[in-house]
Amino acid sequence: MRDLAEKWSVPPDWRKATIEVPGLKVGAVAGLHQRLVSGDLAAWAEASGFDGPAVGAFGLAEGMRYSVRLARDRLLAVSTTPFGMATEWFSEGFAVTEISAGLQVFEVEGPALDAFIARGTTLDPAGPPSASATLSFTGIGAIVYRRQRSLRIHVDRGLAAYLWTWMETVAANIATGSQN
Repeated sequence: MRDLAEKWSVPPDWRKATIEVPGLKVGAVAGLHQRLVSGDLAAWAEASGFDGPAVGAFGLAEGMRYSVRLARDRLLAVSTTPFGMATEWFSEGFAVTEISAGLQVFEVEGPALDAFIARGTTLDPAGPPSASATLSFTGIGAIVYRRQRSLRIHVDRGLAAYLWTWMETVAANIATGSQN
């Protein structure tokens, strides 16, 4: 029987994977705790103690714990430390689901960041942040926002190798000044 897995890219060891070219550095982010929250987001914010509004595309996420808006009634809560809240349906009207293993997170930084963004989406990175951080990036659904001086991208783990290959190609093009 034919091995269909041979046509797929082998993902790198995400703990060590980096792309560095003049003006751009890309790496995987490990150790983040990620929870998908659906339903009454005001009730969730009160119950969880998460401060501040959820950021949208190209919005700036700050702190050790923050939330990223995905839809009117859905967000991604991200933390460098474990959450102190169960994953279940809450009678206050919201559900919390563990999704850390399902999303691969990348961080991109450097002076060529805007050129990188321009190759991945039609949205203007200098424009006002949109209400939702979910967008089509490189033709796939991604969660995209700013964190300090970098860009964070969350994608389904199954699409991470594809995105990595795309980022390697774009980084090489940026380094050589190619418009492709």
